[in-house]
Amino acid sequence: MLTHLSIKQFAVVTEAELAFGPGLTVISGETGAGKSLLVDALGLISGLRADSGVVRHGADRAELVADFTLADTPTALAWLRENELDEDDGCQIRRVIRADGGSKAWINGRPVTLSQLTDLATRLVEIHGQHEHQALMSKPSQLALLDAYGRTDTPRAAVASAARHWSALLQERDALSARGDVSERTAWLEHQFTELDREALDAGTIAKLQADHRRLAHASDLITACEGTFARLGGDEGPSLTRLLQQARHDLQRVSEHEPRLLEVNAMLDNAAIQIDEALVLLDRVRSDLELDPDAFEGLERRLGRLHELARKHRVTPEQLAAHRDGLAEELEVLRTAGVRVQQLDGEIETAKTAWQEAAAVLTEARQAAAKSLSDSTTALIADLGMGGGRFDVALEPVDANRPDPNGAERVEFLVAANPGQPARALRKVASGGELSRISLAIEVAALGLDAVQTMVFDEVDSGIGGAVADIVGQKLRALGASRQVLCVTHLPQVAAKGHAHYRVSKAASEGITRSAVQRLDAKAREEELARMLGGVELTKEARAAAKRLLADVD
Repeated sequence: MLTHLSIKQFAVVTEAELAFGPGLTVISGETGAGKSLLVDALGLISGLRADSGVVRHGADRAELVADFTLADTPTALAWLRENELDEDDGCQIRRVIRADGGSKAWINGRPVTLSQLTDLATRLVEIHGQHEHQALMSKPSQLALLDAYGRTDTPRAAVASAARHWSALLQERDALSARGDVSERTAWLEHQFTELDREALDAGTIAKLQADHRRLAHASDLITACEGTFARLGGDEGPSLTRLLQQARHDLQRVSEHEPRLLEVNAMLDNAAIQIDEALVLLDRVRSDLELDPDAFEGLERRLGRLHELARKHRVTPEQLAAHRDGLAEELEVLRTAGVRVQQLDGEIETAKTAWQEAAAVLTEARQAAAKSLSDSTTALIADLGMGGGRFDVALEPVDANRPDPNGAERVEFLVAANPGQPARALRKVASGGELSRISLAIEVAALGLDAVQTMVFDEVDSGIGGAVADIVGQKLRALGASRQVLCVTHLPQVAAKGHAHYRVSKAASEGITRSAVQRLDAKAREEELARMLGGVELTKEARAAAKRLLADVD
């Protein structure tokens, strides 16, 4: 819901601040005062392209700011989160148009493109009037409104799911078919796989092979080191280290009664002797395992050389050869079964197509019923709104049923015949702005505001009507305001009296410059404004009395 609109240096408006609440807010004023500028401002907030002509003469830029609460607009809140533009449960849109024609836009203080601005605004505001940016003019919006009216969520979800499944199968078949003759690729892969599969490529085997190779490559040095160490520790080259430790312990034990700390030293030497004995045993075992074997070393050289050659050939490391081999095996399996899979897919695609067509038929039936009901209800309402003999139709236009369309087997076009005997034409081609606004109002009232947008703006919805019809228009707008926030620019007192809130736009000349001002009316000022709308420049007793009656008649 729109809560606040700020306008600065826009056309003839120097500065204006408007606060909005729920229900119906009406905007009135003298002809030429700038009532529709508020609608124009919301249009620019919604992403319409602007030129320098909207900047007030003498100013360097115009600035527009709109604040919304999103508690009742989950689609807008979801869009903001998806685009990482969310800020709690509120939203502020700011648009600046420079006098040189450039413009910038921000959402919650972050710069955005006009495309992003438009995407968000379609979820926040619908503008009905003489402008091409009306939401109800677009076929996707018309389809969404019909589906909301017919409550087709379940069949529509079934159609979308069936379309996704059908589309995925088609893509899989296209990918397989795009490969063409795969015999050469298969033969090449089989050769590559066989070459790799001859070798033991698991990580453990390669690691042991490399370790064995290193040991044999340094066997001579290892043997020399082991024998020399054994000789020095075991006493072959002088006194045994174990015997020396025993002699040292014996000497310490004789005097340790005089110095208790020597007992601790003795224990350390005892542990050292044990460690040396264990080291000698392991050293002897290692030496026994070592031998100079040129034939074995040559064999290891050949195996490692073969692995490195394969790694270079396949552009991987030796450790990655096993994974590469497994990848070749997987691709081979896919290619070998590709022909069989294509034949399977043909059958699965036909089944998926049938499933989509059946789901689409259910959705079409629901839409046909909703279209008739919406057509009848709207036709009755446009007659009440001063277009007697007019007709509203919802046309369902079939689309190609041989393609997986998630939106179903038809598109929607709203058609209108404004006068008796005239052929129905597309709503977007209706010429009269007033008729267009009233038809839009009738559609929204008939649909009970079922679309997700919470704020609806009607510009000059009462153009060309008066009397009893004007009163009915006001009643319908107020009724719509029970479920949606409605803003209406009007010049009829019968409509203005139905508002929950009332703004007046006035203009005045100062120093040769015309400026417009916007004022929220209290009860007394509102009565005066309705009297002016009823009686013209001079406010007579009769006009004031009529204004009081209009306000008294509002529920």
